[in-house]
Formats: sequence, C-alpha cells, structure tokens
Amino acid sequence: MQLKPALHSAIERLTARGVPSPRMNAELLLMFTLDCDRAYLYAHSERELTKDEQARYGSALDERARGVPAQYITGHQEFWGLDLIVTPAVLIPRPETEHVVESVPELARAREPGEESPPRVIRIVDVGTGSGCIALALAKELPKAEIHATDVSYAALEIARANAARLRLEDRIRFHHANLLEGIGSEFDFVVSNPPYVGESEADQVQLEVRKFEPREAVFAGPTGLEIIERLIPQARAALRPTGWMVMEISGTIAKRSKELLHDWDQISILSDLQSIPRVLRARKPRDP
Repeated sequence: MQLKPALHSAIERLTARGVPSPRMNAELLLMFTLDCDRAYLYAHSERELTKDEQARYGSALDERARGVPAQYITGHQEFWGLDLIVTPAVLIPRPETEHVVESVPELARAREPGEESPPRVIRIVDVGTGSGCIALALAKELPKAEIHATDVSYAALEIARANAARLRLEDRIRFHHANLLEGIGSEFDFVVSNPPYVGESEADQVQLEVRKFEPREAVFAGPTGLEIIERLIPQARAALRPTGWMVMEISGTIAKRSKELLHDWDQISILSDLQSIPRVLRARKPRDP
C-alpha cells in the first residue's frame, strides 16, 4: 500500500472509533513508524510501505483506537522544547504545566530590596517530578540553579533520570525517592509541583484515556482533590526559606479551596491558562516574625 492511501485509511479508522484529532494522530503514528517528519509524508505520498511498516503502523493504530495515548505508543512527548521519554509509569506532560515553569524565572528575578546582589544560588525542589519535565525545563532556563526533584515512585524516577541523561542535564538535578518533601531538607527558594489534584468524585469528568492509561496516583488525590495539597503546603512551608515561593499547578475546581489553605502566606495569586482556567497557584512564605 502507498503512503497516501494508508494515511487516509488510518484517519477514517480513527474517526470511526471516536479518537480526537484523528488526522493528527494518524500522521503522528505514521511518522513514528517511518521515523520521519510531516514534510516527508506529503513529499513522498506515493511511497510504497513495506509489509513490516504496514504491520507496525497497523499495530500502533490498534493501540490508539483502543484509547492508549499516542505518547505512550511513541514513547515521547515534547515539553518546553525538550523531547521527553514517557511511559505509563509517568503522567504525560501537558502544555498547561508550562505555566508553572514560566512563573519561576519571573519570580526569581523579582528580588526584594535588600536581598543579595548578585543573588546567591537559587535552590529549587520539584515535588512529584514524574517524567522530570518541570525540573528539566527549569534546569534549562536557570543554568546556575541548584535543582532537586522528588517522587514516591521508583519507576517514575527511573524515567526522570533517563530524561536527564538524554538531555545531558543529569549533573544539574539531584533526584530523591521521597513522599513529597519528607527528608529533603530546607532553605529552598522554590517548591514547585504538579501534584495530583483531581477528586474521585470528578472521575467521570476526566478523559477516559487518562482514567484508563495514565498512573492513577498521579491524577487522583482522594475524595476531594485536595488531599495531597493539604499535606504538601505545611511541608513546603518548613522547606522554604523566609520569603521563598511555592508554585503549583491546580484546577478551577479546587482553586478557591487551595487558596484558602494558604491564607497565612503572602502575595497569594492564581494565574489562568490560555483557556482562562485557573491553573497556577503562587504564594510566598512570610518572613519570620
């Protein structure tokens, strides 16, 4: 079969199965199968696929048609311009999480009067690092920062370390197997996190493929969605130096209640994503009395 009809057939198949963005998915999986870019697909539309290529493409389409995310099929996802390995052991990095990354350099530049100039080394800890996406993006953006990353999952830490090695950033990040911030120490300038924040009561509102294939412990926090955040906030307060920042991803569902948990912090703000959904909660630890 030639490339063009193979692609059209795949689009029709994914459309019939209700897969979102069927053309994009069909193209992505064909590029994965042929190890090529999109321009190649359309410049070589009459190319004959080998039997092996047809079989591998068909297998990838089978997986996508049953709901497996394309990122788990290809094993890759882009985040902050970085090509990351992803497996079912980690949450798939999403563009919304890039708003967390954006906040840190912005806040780091806004030093208070009287703070050291030139500034000392910024210390950052990424809690629940998963694929390592936030920690790696910050290592790229802040080349002089000291960065730590924690996760309770050994499997997730293995993926994060592999990503750091592939990107030649393994010397920039210290990975820790830890439950949130337990045993990590203190005097950090930033605690950043994309914690589980979906409540079990909201499960029917979560995409089916997320519920079925992404790690449940990285998505659901408990009955209300606040369970992990309620534990993380006091740990972050203990780990931060005075006037250090906590920056974490949230959803519109828990925005108000999350903000209330930080009532005794300073400079509390919530930033919305490009869809005007509350997405990033920022708060500064008060100075010691």
